[in-house]
Parts: sequence; C-alpha cells; structure tokens
Amino acid sequence: MTNLRTVSDTKRAFYNYHSRPINSLYRRVIEELMVEMHLLSVNVDFVYNPLYALGVITSFDRFMVGYEPEQDKESILSAICQAVEGDPQQYRQDAEALKSDLANLSLGDLNTQLASAKTTDGNGLQNKLHVVATQASAKYTRLMAVGLYTLFETVDLSALEDKDSREEMLKTAAEMLALPAEKVDKDLELYRSNLDKMAQAQEVMKDILEAERKKREQRAQAKADSPTAETVAPPDVTDTPDAPETEEA
Repeated sequence: MTNLRTVSDTKRAFYNYHSRPINSLYRRVIEELMVEMHLLSVNVDFVYNPLYALGVITSFDRFMVGYEPEQDKESILSAICQAVEGDPQQYRQDAEALKSDLANLSLGDLNTQLASAKTTDGNGLQNKLHVVATQASAKYTRLMAVGLYTLFETVDLSALEDKDSREEMLKTAAEMLALPAEKVDKDLELYRSNLDKMAQAQEVMKDILEAERKKREQRAQAKADSPTAETVAPPDVTDTPDAPETEEA
C-alpha cells in the first residue's frame, strides 16, 4: 500500500523548493492555497482541468499583489505546484490559454457556450467547458468557482457589479457546468470578501512601512543636524590654564 503524502510532507517539500523567507503578511494565503491543493491532489475523486488551473493562478495572482520582493512570486508559485506534484508551467499555460479563448467574446457568447457545455464538444473554450460539465462525479473545489468567476470578469467586468444579477448569472453558469450552485455562490462571496480584506491589510502595511521610513529619515536628519564628537573642535592645549593647586592637595 502506498502511503499518501501528508500536509506536513507537502509543506516540507515547498520550503525545500523555495528556501527564501516568506513575507509574513502573505504566509497564511500561501499556506492555505497550498493545503487546499494538497488535499485535492490526494483525493481520488479530484480531476484536474483548465478551469481549476485558472482558479489557482487567479487566486495566487490576486492575493499576492504587492508581494516583496516581486521576483520571488514565481518561485513561490512554482514551489507550491511542485510540492503537490504538479507542473507549474502547465498551471500557468492552461490558465492563460483559457483566458485567451475568451478574446473577442461578448457576455452573450460566453453564456451561449456555457448553456451548451453539457451537450456540445467543440474546439477551444467550448471543449474545455464540456470537459468540466461532463465531470459531474469529480471533486468540487472553490478554485473552480474562482475560475468560473474569472471567465465572466475577463469578458465583461461590469456585468459583475450588481449583486443580484451577478448571483443569478453565476448560479446559472454553475448549473450549466454541473457545479454545486449554492457552494459556488458561498465560495465566491467569501472570495470577494477576502480580496477586500487583503487589500485593506496591504494598505495598512503600506502605511506602516511609510511611517517607519519617515521615522528613519527624521532620525537620520536629526543626527546629521546635531553636533557630534567628531565635529567639535578639540581645545587648544597651549591655551589651557595650569591645573588648580587643590588637585595636588
């Protein structure tokens, strides 16, 4: 019997692939994404598909906005994918290809292809939607919901502004792809809420870092303006009076 990888195994693998320190503001986001991907990777009912890949990449890119150092982001994503025995290039390429399929599509075009996803196997986007819609027994993940949301966001961002119409549109789309509509709705509300919270936390962190920078500059300026031992001229020994007699007493 093959022993399944544990969460600890996956975390250990991640830190082997990416050995640089993780910015504390983003550590929880990174580990939660990694743990979710781990649990899916060891679930026999889970089936990888481009919609899932789009959800992974979108979640990572959105929640990692502002990460410093910037050049570490791709290394972190690569380490997450490799830690769950996935191919980071496949995730990125599948996500980008799915978004490319949306080029020049209207909201109506997208809805038409979603409506025929269960019955029509075509090329490009239609084929990918058909694959998802015919995997009814596959394990659902909120990352698929994020991928679905990204489809609409890419085609017509303004269509998502009104809460009621957004929920109805996504509910219909979820049903067309054989995804649990109620879970999709809850997961996307949480996703939007968490994005707002992360943005607020990033702003707070920016303010803190800016305040610390100003304090450092003020301290440096104050030090530069204050006389130091090196800048005070030493007394002229030839002009110094004889020591008072009392010191000999």
